[in-house]
Amino acid sequence: MQSVIFRIKASSVILIAMCLVQFTYGQKTVDSKAEKKPAPVAPAKDAKSFTAEQIAESVIFVYGLGGGRTILNQIRKTAIEHGKLSVTNLEGRTEKATYQRWTLRAETLDKEKVRLDQEFPNARYSLVFNEDKIFGIVDNSVFTPREDASKAFENQIVHGLEVLLRYKENESKIELARKDKIFGVEYYLLDVTDKQSRRTRFYVSTKRLRVMMLDYEEDGVKYRRKFYDYNYAQGTLFPFRTTLWADDKLIEEFEVGTVTFGQKIDETLFSAG
Repeated sequence: MQSVIFRIKASSVILIAMCLVQFTYGQKTVDSKAEKKPAPVAPAKDAKSFTAEQIAESVIFVYGLGGGRTILNQIRKTAIEHGKLSVTNLEGRTEKATYQRWTLRAETLDKEKVRLDQEFPNARYSLVFNEDKIFGIVDNSVFTPREDASKAFENQIVHGLEVLLRYKENESKIELARKDKIFGVEYYLLDVTDKQSRRTRFYVSTKRLRVMMLDYEEDGVKYRRKFYDYNYAQGTLFPFRTTLWADDKLIEEFEVGTVTFGQKIDETLFSAG
């Protein structure tokens, strides 16, 4: 019964997002103190009918099940994930592990605190992102991770979904590149560039206003992360499976078993000692 209710609610949110009235940024209002917000938009044949901000705000509206960033900020103050992952190592072999990820939300992504524990058959260690600094922990000892491992971990954060969902908080630049169709699916292509000039392109389904893919480029390598198995977790939209491709080669996959938001997290988890 509960899952049926969630499906009904999800459909209603998308319908509301598609039906609310469109308006343009900068339009004068009767109350000068009222916050000017772009209304969620409906799919359209001409992507230029809507601004990048209106499309982005529509995505945030849907991911917050109609409550937008207010609900996301309230519910996702902390996040705890458990699941499985597979990565391709430098020798080209695929390694599998179980993982646990703790996230302590901050006002901006560069102030975020994230810890990723990984347990492989022959190794167990943690990677920590603490206010834009990365270090590793193994057997309660701090170490400096390899550059490729640090960069891969950092990219999960600085080229992730939250880059779009929190573009305004991060003071990022957002642009609508175009509207495109890939394998029969229509997308709005949104480019988000942060204050460090890191650009991420998001592929937003025009039908459901969900991010299905994102692209970024680093050191001449083109990366694409894909999002699958969307479901609602504590009233927010969440992808339970992601894959990362580098120049058309699968290099990383996360399968989330459970995710919980709002639980208290001991901040010493993110400490170097």
